[in-house]
Amino acid sequence: MDATELKRLKELEEENRRPKAMYAELALDLKVAKEIIEKKALTPCQKRQIAQEVASLPEVGISRACRVLKLSKCVYYYKSKKDDSAVEEALRQKAEQHPREGFWKAYHRLRKEGKPWNHKRVHRVYKNIGLSSRRKAKKRLPERVKEPLQVPEEVNHTWSVDFMSDALASGVKFRSFHVMDDYNREALHVKVGFSLKSNRVVWVLNRLIRRGEKPKRIRMDNGPDFVASLTEEWSRMHGIGFVYI
Repeated sequence: MDATELKRLKELEEENRRPKAMYAELALDLKVAKEIIEKKALTPCQKRQIAQEVASLPEVGISRACRVLKLSKCVYYYKSKKDDSAVEEALRQKAEQHPREGFWKAYHRLRKEGKPWNHKRVHRVYKNIGLSSRRKAKKRLPERVKEPLQVPEEVNHTWSVDFMSDALASGVKFRSFHVMDDYNREALHVKVGFSLKSNRVVWVLNRLIRRGEKPKRIRMDNGPDFVASLTEEWSRMHGIGFVYI
């Protein structure tokens, strides 16, 4: 081969080397992209975290990770100068004092104490230190047997109990607990109060039983005052069945 042919052969080898290098470059970028696909990079902070993880691979550098992620190197090397130690300490104290309270109650307590931090900063620190509490799952009620409504044939066979609510002229709300006999629609008892819990329901039913009136069953809805464990224990103790609508 003469000098011209050798020169042409070298040019062809150079031309072939470039596509191979480009292919290797694209293949490496594709490998980096696959590492990113499984993650959801939305904010610059998340992109910086992913870039740091990808750049730790031996065949990937910082420049390549930033190029694939379209992330500026200034953002990659940025270090926050914010000092959130005071916010963290305050939130941890509130979590220890009130462990069952969530973010907003803790934030309002801090504002009442005169803390100048806005809710976005407090919420960011609140999530970073892992104080987010789980949401309570909705309590599923046991399946109720649907029975048609029937008029009893005797007194004290079935009672119906329920709550009603109203408000005074001043706007203060109150509740009333009613016990009625389904046979003759007689109102056996009406209890009025600002707070009527399950123990008050049991007190009213015990008062009626002491008067010599004991039903075979009591019909009610699925309210929290009626499905409480206290009322269930009371029904088993007196042998009175609860019928839920």
